[in-house]
Amino acid sequence: MSGKIFDFKLVFTQIPDLLKYLPVTMELAIASTLFGMLLGLLIAVIKIKHVKVLDKLATFYVSLVRGTPVLVQLYIAYFGVPMLLKYINQQTGSDLKVAAIPGFVYAVLALGFNQSAFDAEVFRAALLSVDKGQHEAAAALGMTGGQALRRIIIPEALTVALPSLGNSFINAIKGTSLAFTCAVVEMTAEGKILSGRNYRYFEVYVSLALIYWAITILFENVLKLIEKKIAIPEQPAQLETEQQGKGVRKADGQKPEKQKKVVGKRERLTGEA
Repeated sequence: MSGKIFDFKLVFTQIPDLLKYLPVTMELAIASTLFGMLLGLLIAVIKIKHVKVLDKLATFYVSLVRGTPVLVQLYIAYFGVPMLLKYINQQTGSDLKVAAIPGFVYAVLALGFNQSAFDAEVFRAALLSVDKGQHEAAAALGMTGGQALRRIIIPEALTVALPSLGNSFINAIKGTSLAFTCAVVEMTAEGKILSGRNYRYFEVYVSLALIYWAITILFENVLKLIEKKIAIPEQPAQLETEQQGKGVRKADGQKPEKQKKVVGKRERLTGEA
Protein backbone atom coordinates (compact mmCIF):
# COMPACT_ATOMS: atom_id res chain seq x y z
CA MET A 1 0.00 0.00 0.00
CA SER A 2 1.49 3.37 -1.07
CA GLY A 3 1.66 6.47 1.12
CA LYS A 4 -0.85 8.42 -0.99
CA ILE A 5 -4.05 9.44 0.74
CA PHE A 6 -6.01 9.00 -2.50
CA ASP A 7 -4.67 7.14 -5.53
CA PHE A 8 -6.43 8.82 -8.47
CA LYS A 9 -4.75 6.57 -11.04
CA LEU A 10 -5.93 3.40 -9.29
CA VAL A 11 -9.55 4.49 -9.68
CA PHE A 12 -9.26 4.00 -13.44
CA THR A 13 -6.72 1.17 -13.64
CA GLN A 14 -8.93 -1.21 -11.66
CA ILE A 15 -12.09 -0.51 -13.69
CA PRO A 16 -11.21 -3.24 -16.28
CA ASP A 17 -10.95 -5.80 -13.48
CA LEU A 18 -14.38 -4.79 -12.20
CA LEU A 19 -15.93 -4.83 -15.68
CA LYS A 20 -15.07 -8.53 -16.03
CA TYR A 21 -18.05 -9.16 -13.75
CA LEU A 22 -20.41 -6.82 -15.58
CA PRO A 23 -22.08 -9.77 -17.39
CA VAL A 24 -23.00 -11.30 -14.02
CA THR A 25 -24.49 -7.99 -12.90
CA MET A 26 -26.53 -7.64 -16.11
CA GLU A 27 -27.73 -11.26 -15.98
CA LEU A 28 -28.96 -10.70 -12.44
CA ALA A 29 -30.69 -7.45 -13.37
CA ILE A 30 -32.38 -8.80 -16.51
CA ALA A 31 -33.51 -12.08 -14.92
CA SER A 32 -34.90 -10.39 -11.79
CA THR A 33 -36.58 -7.66 -13.88
CA LEU A 34 -38.35 -10.15 -16.15
CA PHE A 35 -39.45 -12.25 -13.18
CA GLY A 36 -40.62 -9.14 -11.31
CA MET A 37 -42.54 -7.78 -14.31
CA LEU A 38 -44.39 -11.03 -14.95
CA LEU A 39 -45.32 -11.48 -11.30
CA GLY A 40 -46.17 -7.79 -10.96
CA LEU A 41 -48.49 -7.94 -13.98
CA LEU A 42 -50.24 -10.99 -12.55
CA ILE A 43 -50.73 -9.24 -9.20
CA ALA A 44 -52.04 -6.12 -10.93
CA VAL A 45 -54.63 -8.10 -12.90
CA ILE A 46 -55.73 -9.92 -9.72
CA LYS A 47 -56.22 -6.62 -7.88
CA ILE A 48 -58.08 -4.99 -10.78
CA LYS A 49 -60.39 -7.97 -11.28
CA HIS A 50 -60.93 -8.21 -7.49
CA VAL A 51 -60.39 -11.97 -7.48
CA LYS A 52 -61.71 -13.35 -4.19
CA VAL A 53 -59.09 -14.34 -1.60
CA LEU A 54 -56.24 -13.73 -4.08
CA ASP A 55 -57.02 -10.01 -4.00
CA LYS A 56 -56.44 -9.88 -0.24
CA LEU A 57 -53.31 -12.02 -0.50
CA ALA A 58 -51.93 -9.75 -3.24
CA THR A 59 -52.52 -6.64 -1.11
CA PHE A 60 -50.79 -8.29 1.86
CA TYR A 61 -47.87 -9.42 -0.32
CA VAL A 62 -47.32 -5.94 -1.80
CA SER A 63 -47.46 -4.34 1.65
CA LEU A 64 -45.02 -6.87 3.12
CA VAL A 65 -42.45 -6.69 0.34
CA ARG A 66 -42.55 -2.91 0.01
CA GLY A 67 -42.29 -2.53 3.77
CA THR A 68 -39.10 -4.57 4.25
CA PRO A 69 -35.53 -3.82 3.11
CA VAL A 70 -34.24 -5.67 0.06
CA LEU A 71 -31.13 -6.70 2.01
CA VAL A 72 -33.31 -8.52 4.54
CA GLN A 73 -35.22 -10.19 1.71
CA LEU A 74 -31.94 -11.41 0.20
CA TYR A 75 -30.91 -12.97 3.51
CA ILE A 76 -34.32 -14.60 3.92
CA ALA A 77 -34.12 -16.04 0.39
CA TYR A 78 -30.56 -17.30 0.87
CA PHE A 79 -31.14 -18.94 4.24
CA GLY A 80 -34.91 -19.46 4.26
CA VAL A 81 -35.47 -21.21 0.92
CA PRO A 82 -32.92 -24.00 1.65
CA MET A 83 -34.57 -24.54 5.06
CA LEU A 84 -37.95 -24.83 3.34
CA LEU A 85 -36.60 -27.32 0.80
CA LYS A 86 -35.00 -29.40 3.57
CA TYR A 87 -38.32 -29.44 5.41
CA ILE A 88 -40.05 -30.65 2.22
CA ASN A 89 -37.43 -33.41 1.94
CA GLN A 90 -38.15 -34.51 5.50
CA GLN A 91 -41.92 -34.48 5.13
CA THR A 92 -42.21 -36.05 1.68
CA GLY A 93 -39.13 -38.24 1.59
CA SER A 94 -37.92 -36.49 -1.56
CA ASP A 95 -34.28 -35.86 -2.34
CA LEU A 96 -34.06 -32.27 -3.48
CA LYS A 97 -30.42 -31.29 -3.98
CA VAL A 98 -30.48 -28.14 -1.85
CA ALA A 99 -26.72 -27.72 -1.80
CA ALA A 100 -26.59 -27.82 -5.60
CA ILE A 101 -28.73 -24.68 -6.00
CA PRO A 102 -26.42 -21.74 -6.80
CA GLY A 103 -26.65 -18.45 -4.94
CA PHE A 104 -27.53 -16.77 -8.24
CA VAL A 105 -31.00 -18.38 -8.08
CA TYR A 106 -31.68 -17.04 -4.58
CA ALA A 107 -30.53 -13.57 -5.61
CA VAL A 108 -32.82 -13.56 -8.66
CA LEU A 109 -35.77 -14.72 -6.56
CA ALA A 110 -35.24 -12.10 -3.86
CA LEU A 111 -34.64 -9.21 -6.27
CA GLY A 112 -37.50 -10.35 -8.51
CA PHE A 113 -39.98 -10.61 -5.64
CA ASN A 114 -38.91 -7.18 -4.42
CA GLN A 115 -39.37 -5.62 -7.82
CA SER A 116 -42.71 -7.32 -8.45
CA ALA A 117 -44.31 -5.47 -5.53
CA PHE A 118 -43.42 -2.12 -7.08
CA ASP A 119 -44.17 -3.18 -10.66
CA ALA A 120 -47.62 -4.38 -9.56
CA GLU A 121 -48.64 -0.83 -8.70
CA VAL A 122 -47.12 0.49 -11.93
CA PHE A 123 -49.07 -2.03 -14.02
CA ARG A 124 -52.26 -1.45 -12.06
CA ALA A 125 -52.15 2.29 -12.71
CA ALA A 126 -51.28 1.72 -16.38
CA LEU A 127 -54.09 -0.79 -16.93
CA LEU A 128 -56.62 1.51 -15.29
CA SER A 129 -55.50 4.35 -17.56
CA VAL A 130 -56.68 2.48 -20.67
CA ASP A 131 -59.94 3.98 -21.90
CA LYS A 132 -63.08 1.94 -21.24
CA GLY A 133 -63.95 2.29 -24.90
CA GLN A 134 -61.11 -0.10 -25.68
CA HIS A 135 -62.69 -2.76 -23.49
CA GLU A 136 -66.06 -2.21 -25.15
CA ALA A 137 -64.52 -2.36 -28.62
CA ALA A 138 -62.80 -5.65 -27.78
CA ALA A 139 -66.08 -7.08 -26.47
CA ALA A 140 -67.88 -5.91 -29.61
CA LEU A 141 -65.33 -7.82 -31.71
CA GLY A 142 -66.15 -10.98 -29.76
CA MET A 143 -62.89 -11.14 -27.81
CA THR A 144 -62.78 -12.84 -24.43
CA GLY A 145 -61.37 -11.04 -21.40
CA GLY A 146 -58.01 -12.78 -21.80
CA GLN A 147 -57.78 -11.99 -25.51
CA ALA A 148 -58.63 -8.35 -24.87
CA LEU A 149 -55.87 -8.15 -22.26
CA ARG A 150 -53.25 -9.78 -24.48
CA ARG A 151 -54.07 -8.02 -27.75
CA ILE A 152 -55.31 -4.57 -26.74
CA ILE A 153 -55.21 -3.62 -23.05
CA ILE A 154 -51.71 -4.77 -22.04
CA PRO A 155 -49.91 -3.45 -25.18
CA GLU A 156 -51.52 -0.03 -24.70
CA ALA A 157 -50.83 -0.06 -20.96
CA LEU A 158 -47.16 -0.85 -21.59
CA THR A 159 -46.69 2.47 -23.37
CA VAL A 160 -47.91 4.21 -20.21
CA ALA A 161 -45.91 2.00 -17.84
CA LEU A 162 -42.63 2.03 -19.78
CA PRO A 163 -41.00 5.04 -18.05
CA SER A 164 -41.67 3.59 -14.59
CA LEU A 165 -40.61 0.10 -15.68
CA GLY A 166 -37.42 1.59 -17.06
CA ASN A 167 -36.70 3.16 -13.70
CA SER A 168 -37.36 -0.20 -12.05
CA PHE A 169 -34.80 -1.86 -14.33
CA ILE A 170 -32.20 0.78 -13.46
CA ASN A 171 -32.95 0.23 -9.76
CA ALA A 172 -32.54 -3.51 -10.34
CA ILE A 173 -29.07 -2.93 -11.79
CA LYS A 174 -28.08 -0.99 -8.68
CA GLY A 175 -29.81 -3.56 -6.47
CA THR A 176 -27.53 -6.31 -7.77
CA SER A 177 -24.75 -4.72 -5.70
CA LEU A 178 -26.31 -6.50 -2.70
CA ALA A 179 -26.22 -9.95 -4.33
CA PHE A 180 -22.93 -10.70 -2.57
CA THR A 181 -25.10 -11.63 0.43
CA CYS A 182 -26.12 -14.71 -1.58
CA ALA A 183 -22.47 -15.59 -2.37
CA VAL A 184 -22.77 -14.17 -5.89
CA VAL A 185 -19.58 -12.55 -7.18
CA GLU A 186 -20.65 -9.58 -9.30
CA MET A 187 -18.99 -6.17 -9.67
CA THR A 188 -19.44 -4.98 -6.09
CA ALA A 189 -18.34 -8.33 -4.65
CA GLU A 190 -15.25 -8.24 -6.86
CA GLY A 191 -14.61 -4.71 -5.63
CA LYS A 192 -14.61 -6.01 -2.06
CA ILE A 193 -12.12 -8.69 -3.05
CA LEU A 194 -9.82 -6.19 -4.78
CA SER A 195 -9.93 -3.74 -1.89
CA GLY A 196 -9.11 -6.55 0.53
CA ARG A 197 -5.85 -7.08 -1.35
CA ASN A 198 -4.60 -3.49 -1.49
CA TYR A 199 -6.70 -1.88 1.28
CA ARG A 200 -7.79 0.85 -1.13
CA TYR A 201 -11.47 0.65 -0.28
CA PHE A 202 -12.35 4.22 -1.16
CA GLU A 203 -10.76 4.05 -4.62
CA VAL A 204 -12.62 0.81 -5.37
CA TYR A 205 -15.99 2.28 -4.43
CA VAL A 206 -15.30 5.38 -6.52
CA SER A 207 -14.58 3.07 -9.47
CA LEU A 208 -17.83 1.20 -8.87
CA ALA A 209 -19.75 4.47 -8.63
CA LEU A 210 -18.40 5.58 -12.02
CA ILE A 211 -19.32 2.25 -13.61
CA TYR A 212 -22.87 2.22 -12.23
CA TRP A 213 -23.31 5.87 -13.21
CA ALA A 214 -22.20 5.19 -16.80
CA ILE A 215 -24.54 2.18 -17.06
CA THR A 216 -27.44 4.26 -15.73
CA ILE A 217 -26.83 7.06 -18.24
CA LEU A 218 -26.62 4.53 -21.09
CA PHE A 219 -29.92 2.84 -20.25
CA GLU A 220 -31.68 6.16 -19.60
CA ASN A 221 -30.88 7.23 -23.17
CA VAL A 222 -31.92 3.84 -24.57
CA LEU A 223 -35.25 4.07 -22.72
CA LYS A 224 -35.84 7.57 -24.10
CA LEU A 225 -35.38 6.25 -27.65
CA ILE A 226 -37.77 3.35 -26.99
CA GLU A 227 -40.37 5.74 -25.55
CA LYS A 228 -40.22 7.85 -28.70
CA LYS A 229 -40.58 4.77 -30.91
CA ILE A 230 -43.65 3.34 -29.18
CA ALA A 231 -45.32 6.63 -28.25
CA ILE A 232 -48.99 6.70 -29.26
CA PRO A 233 -49.49 9.40 -31.94
CA GLU A 234 -52.09 12.11 -31.48
CA GLN A 235 -55.58 11.18 -32.55
CA PRO A 236 -56.69 12.51 -35.98
CA ALA A 237 -59.78 14.08 -34.42
CA GLN A 238 -57.62 15.96 -31.96
CA LEU A 239 -55.33 17.20 -34.74
CA GLU A 240 -58.33 18.29 -36.81
CA THR A 241 -59.78 20.17 -33.83
CA GLU A 242 -56.47 21.93 -33.26
CA GLN A 243 -56.24 22.87 -36.94
CA GLN A 244 -59.80 24.20 -36.89
CA GLY A 245 -58.94 26.19 -33.78
CA LYS A 246 -55.96 27.72 -35.55
CA GLY A 247 -58.17 28.54 -38.54
CA VAL A 248 -60.72 30.26 -36.32
CA ARG A 249 -58.01 32.30 -34.64
CA LYS A 250 -56.66 33.37 -38.03
CA ALA A 251 -60.15 34.24 -39.21
CA ASP A 252 -60.74 36.27 -36.06
CA GLY A 253 -57.55 38.13 -36.67
CA GLN A 254 -58.69 39.02 -40.22
CA LYS A 255 -62.18 40.23 -39.26
CA PRO A 256 -61.29 43.88 -38.46
CA GLU A 257 -59.46 44.24 -41.80
CA LYS A 258 -62.37 42.74 -43.72
CA GLN A 259 -64.84 44.97 -41.91
CA LYS A 260 -62.79 48.03 -42.87
CA LYS A 261 -62.91 46.97 -46.53
CA VAL A 262 -66.69 46.51 -46.41
CA VAL A 263 -67.18 49.91 -44.77
CA GLY A 264 -64.98 51.55 -47.41
CA LYS A 265 -66.99 50.01 -50.24
CA ARG A 266 -70.26 51.21 -48.70
CA GLU A 267 -68.89 54.77 -48.39
CA ARG A 268 -67.82 54.80 -52.04
CA LEU A 269 -71.23 53.52 -53.16
CA THR A 270 -72.96 56.15 -51.05
CA GLY A 271 -70.79 58.91 -52.57
CA GLU A 272 -71.51 57.76 -56.12
CA ALA A 273 -75.24 57.72 -55.38
